[in-house]
Amino acid sequence: MDDASLKHARMGFVVVASGTARLIGILSNIIIMVLATIAIAAVGGFYLFYKDVSGLTPPANPRADAIIVLTGGYQRIDQAVNLLASGAGRRLLISGVNPATTMAQIRNFTKSPPDLFDCCVDIGYQALDTSGNAQEAADWIAARNFKTVIVVTNNYHMPRSLLELKRIDKQTVFIAYPVGNTRLGLSDIVANPYLILTLGSEYLKMLFAASRDWLTIFS
Repeated sequence: MDDASLKHARMGFVVVASGTARLIGILSNIIIMVLATIAIAAVGGFYLFYKDVSGLTPPANPRADAIIVLTGGYQRIDQAVNLLASGAGRRLLISGVNPATTMAQIRNFTKSPPDLFDCCVDIGYQALDTSGNAQEAADWIAARNFKTVIVVTNNYHMPRSLLELKRIDKQTVFIAYPVGNTRLGLSDIVANPYLILTLGSEYLKMLFAASRDWLTIFS
């Protein structure tokens, strides 16, 4: 190869290398922008989720055909039983109860009269998670032809619970009754940073639950 040919070859290599570097730079910038957009959307979405659940308060004097409580803490059950006793609903479903827990144990814990449980409380042992709670509740609602139902669960668990319930049962009117046994003020988070992990985990679970609806739409 003569000097002219070698010079042209080197120039061609430089042009190709320059073009490749430019392409890599453009792709890198695009990836960085996409990741930054995702991060901003995730942080913004989490902030909106936090503002929503931290501001949830139970309605005053709710009334419905029935009440369901999603287990996860005895305070939820205690509140749901109090609603039943006050006449907020005609019947109560306690969903997702551990099979080792009996109705008598729950009644004793809530210090409720036997006749209240005998007449108006049902125990669901099938649900293992929130989607299972929703299916168990939907079957119970359909079997009794209820139209309006009060939903009792933890404040940060309420958005995902309603999402799962409304996915399965689009006819029933669900009334949120959040139980604020977890305080979510900024001072509470500073005092207990573990709350961030709890909220973050619930936020991701809610996004995963919502993604099933998005996948259904585009499938």
